[in-house]
Amino acid sequence: MAVDSGNPLIVQSDRTLLLDVHAERSEDARAAILPFAELEKSPEHIHTYRITPLSLWNAASAGFSPAEVVQVLNEYTRYPIPQGITEGFEDTMSRYGKIRLVSITEPVSTDNENMPNELLLTASGKEVLAEIEAAKVLEKYLTKTASGFRLKLIDRGSVKRELIRLGWPVQDEAPFVRGEAMEMNMRETCASGKPFTIRDYQKEAAKAVLGEGGPGTGYGVVVLPCGSGKTIVGMLIMSLLKTNTLILTTNVAAVHQWMDELLDKTGLPPEHIGEYSGDSKSVAPVTVATYQIITWRPDKNSDFPHFRLLRERPWGLIIYDEVQLLPAPVFRVTAELQTVRRLGLTATLVREDKNEDAVFSLVGPKRYDVPWKDLENKGWIAEAFCTEIRIDLPEQLKIPYAVATRREKYRMASENPFKNEAAIQLIENHQEDQILVIGQYISQLENLARLLKVPLITGKTPNNERERIYGAFKKGELRIIVVSKVANFAIDLPDASMAIQVSGSFGSRQEEAQRLGRILRPKKRNSLFYTLVSRYTVEENFAANRQQFLAEQGYKYSIQHWIMPERISGPELQPSETAAKP
Repeated sequence: MAVDSGNPLIVQSDRTLLLDVHAERSEDARAAILPFAELEKSPEHIHTYRITPLSLWNAASAGFSPAEVVQVLNEYTRYPIPQGITEGFEDTMSRYGKIRLVSITEPVSTDNENMPNELLLTASGKEVLAEIEAAKVLEKYLTKTASGFRLKLIDRGSVKRELIRLGWPVQDEAPFVRGEAMEMNMRETCASGKPFTIRDYQKEAAKAVLGEGGPGTGYGVVVLPCGSGKTIVGMLIMSLLKTNTLILTTNVAAVHQWMDELLDKTGLPPEHIGEYSGDSKSVAPVTVATYQIITWRPDKNSDFPHFRLLRERPWGLIIYDEVQLLPAPVFRVTAELQTVRRLGLTATLVREDKNEDAVFSLVGPKRYDVPWKDLENKGWIAEAFCTEIRIDLPEQLKIPYAVATRREKYRMASENPFKNEAAIQLIENHQEDQILVIGQYISQLENLARLLKVPLITGKTPNNERERIYGAFKKGELRIIVVSKVANFAIDLPDASMAIQVSGSFGSRQEEAQRLGRILRPKKRNSLFYTLVSRYTVEENFAANRQQFLAEQGYKYSIQHWIMPERISGPELQPSETAAKP
């Protein structure tokens, strides 16, 4: 096979693809491999993609053949493709379509009244049918028939999830409900008077989810960085489907942000938008609810009373905001909602509980993704500089730390009192920035808020007080606020240009990405992300793990060492030899 040393793609025997972003045709190659390869890392020179069974099944569902996958690799590869890796494409991709889920009786239309109560699972090949029949995890869901297996409509998602774990993707051709019709259009100018244009990548994301409207489309996950307008993608899909929509998000502040965005950027009247949260229980053609209220129950032995919201209106679309946070109880009811079009929105699909397969099975596959640095280079999100500041423990804590348990060590390192001094100095050094001080431990944050004489927002802060503080920050009346992990998600503070992370949830990569996302809204100045880490402690190891996701997205962490000088004049930062001060 003739290859071109100037080509952008290197195909490796472990099914990873290395894309040289500086080579000619790198953009063409990236677009060509996206349908069948998953982006793993995208630092500045070489991006890494991986071909997996899930990515190949996704390609098969979009109409790609194994021959077309091989053709793309041959066209863009720099070196000969390793023998053996392409032979497996046929076997893997042929699994998609061998198991189909269809209506037992085809309905006349796809409104609620004509939806079947049962579905039929069919398979091509007696050996496939035998494998399904032998699977113990499927026994409670399936009833054998002459042509396959019958299953209840509410078990549609559960069966799909179990089968994909067994290596069998289901070609789901059962119909969606239309949902009750709702007129909705996007504005050309925001209600606030600002110009409004839907960006090209937002249109591409919506198209990737909806496709041509045929079987196998209308559901999936869109992955975009914080600050890039995932909410607009959701609203655009709503305007195209024009159906009653339920939006599930992380907290009341996020509910109100969705409602504000809908009023600002669509023609929906206020009475068509309802809030379903701990504060309000109104249901409307577009209802925005919190995960917390949906998963609330009086005690661990009771049912979830608010699950009824998911069934009591003829929804035609459900949007899962921050889908990577989808609580485990919602997986159960989401499995029953397979007749409704579904959209997941997230900045990262990383789940610390390793439940990505549940998101894939129950919400849908990843339909659209774009490297963070690509959007940064085009000016759609802010350029960010990340710095880890390593701080010694006080002498009086070194012996107690040495004899503590691992969990106690982490808490002691996280609450290192010298971090207060470093945070104060950083704030004094950046008088022009609007700053978020973010942490995990409430006592630490209370102390910092007192020292800085600024407001503190935690999970116990009343919603009206939270919104008052956020509003003052947006108006520039407050330059600094201290926030707990409640601010990790879905908080729109467009002018925040600097974050100081004083503690976090152990090694959570998801949290690291979300906290950086608080300062990525495009603005006139670059964004600064500081992480304070206790030197020579377990916190260093957890910090390295937290930074992994951002490193894969192309962000570099410089390292600075901070020492507490003996003189009274205050602490100083000492840059390491290899780290330039931002």
